[in-house]
Amino acid sequence: MKKNLWTVFGFGILLFAAGLLLCSKDSTAVLREKPVVPSMIMTPEMPECIYFCGELLDLTRYNMHEGIDRELTSFSYLHATTMLTIKRANRYFPIIEPILKEYGIPNDFKYLAVIESHLDPKAKSSARAVGMWQFMETTGKEYGLVITPTIDERSHVKKSTIAACKYLKKAYERYGNWAAVAASYNAGMGRISREMVNQDVNNSFDLWLVEETTRYVYRILAIKLIFENPYKYGFVLRARDLYKPVDYKEETVSTNIPDLAIYAKKHGITYADLKRFNPWLCDRKLITNGKSFILYLPDTTDLYYRVPNSYVYNRNWIVE
Repeated sequence: MKKNLWTVFGFGILLFAAGLLLCSKDSTAVLREKPVVPSMIMTPEMPECIYFCGELLDLTRYNMHEGIDRELTSFSYLHATTMLTIKRANRYFPIIEPILKEYGIPNDFKYLAVIESHLDPKAKSSARAVGMWQFMETTGKEYGLVITPTIDERSHVKKSTIAACKYLKKAYERYGNWAAVAASYNAGMGRISREMVNQDVNNSFDLWLVEETTRYVYRILAIKLIFENPYKYGFVLRARDLYKPVDYKEETVSTNIPDLAIYAKKHGITYADLKRFNPWLCDRKLITNGKSFILYLPDTTDLYYRVPNSYVYNRNWIVE
């Protein structure tokens, strides 16, 4: 009996040892396996030059190469924000571009609106700049925008774009260079002019400025590169992904509207939709002060994505 027990015990030890050996082999095999490689994170391809407002900019100088590299990398890996902005552009670029053309402003300045607000008409900054073009109240009024307790035309896409064109045109008269004009939109004409004198340079890219302004023009250049070829930078969009423009009718009003909710219901739309299509309305009422304003009333039959969007303003944005 004892002999049999020792035999069984010895056999058990052998099995245990064999199991350890097998486990050891398996563990070694697992450790030696090639690790799973996650999606590669790569630096976006850097161009040596870029056209901005018809002028060829050399990007090979170290500060310009590194400046555009920083912003291009940032926008490329801020996937959600960049992709949503491309989607919005399908709705807003058809409004912005004709106005830029009418006022003689290069088409590339639409990208200034992109970096200022991500094409959000209701955008507000901590410095109290408002709208797609991020006007401060005093500057907005200076360039013809109505700003009252019930109206803020800084959030009016068409009117704020016209105001931006007036500023850009005035700045170009001073500098004769569109890159300097773009820098002045962030820093102000006074500061750019002073620094050009103090630093004895005539090229805005040669200026030593605060970081925000230094990055500003590079951000415009970077978003231009991405918008011109989103797929190259990892953004894959289809026609149905873009935000479709919505049809609307216009109604001119010159008398006060004491309750916009009642007004909206009278026209067969919701108060919320009235506000979304007229983001410059900043109260529950509208006080016109004798002036005329155009309200956009959306076509209620065109508010749905029942059929996938097929309107594509720029075919470069999508994969066919």
